[in-house]
Amino acid sequence: MDFEPTEEQKMIRQVAREFAETKVKPIAAEIDRTARWPAETVQGLADLGLLGMMVPAEYGGAGADYVSYVGVVEELSRVCASTGVILSVNNSLFAYPVRTFGTHEQKERYLRPIGEGKKLGSYALSEPAAGSDAGSLKTTARLEGDHYLLNGTKHFITNGPASDFVVVYANEDPSKRHRGISAFLVEKAFKGFTVGAEEDKLGIRASGSCEMVFQGCEVPKENLLGTPGEGFKVAL
Repeated sequence: MDFEPTEEQKMIRQVAREFAETKVKPIAAEIDRTARWPAETVQGLADLGLLGMMVPAEYGGAGADYVSYVGVVEELSRVCASTGVILSVNNSLFAYPVRTFGTHEQKERYLRPIGEGKKLGSYALSEPAAGSDAGSLKTTARLEGDHYLLNGTKHFITNGPASDFVVVYANEDPSKRHRGISAFLVEKAFKGFTVGAEEDKLGIRASGSCEMVFQGCEVPKENLLGTPGEGFKVAL
């Protein structure tokens, strides 16, 4: 078996290395010290087609392979862990579940802007009393007519302060524990959705990790990602 990277994989890694050395490394200490969101380098990654590189080409992304993706994350993280995390959350925690479980309409609305580098995504699973034990989620979702109402609080949401879209996990039937969890595509503009306090972390500070509060947040029922009760599978 040949483990040698292809010429294309080497080229993508080299592009990432040059960007990391010339654009990311010079500001890495400053953004970590001040916890400043690195808007300029995030835009640079978008311009290079790397911010949403794992989105299929048919939805505006680069349709990259995993070896190329890992190479890019390694090169960015080598000089700035925050920047590596920003890119990986966007590609893996947001884009992957939408790509895998989303409908064509959901992909057009939420995946294409990610692939084109125009929007940013995040992933809201963790809560004050639930994270590793996802079956203990307290955030609830109740279907009322043509929309769901989400109520609860999430925390430690990486990319949260800057993201446009969020995959949110909520429990439709707490009596079923993890089998009652569903996943939803939520936009920052949805009524009842508030971005709360940002965490003052000990490291990887520039990626931004915050609280998200849902108080009767109205989510159209067509924004259910996957099927009802499939959210734990989506999260895994």
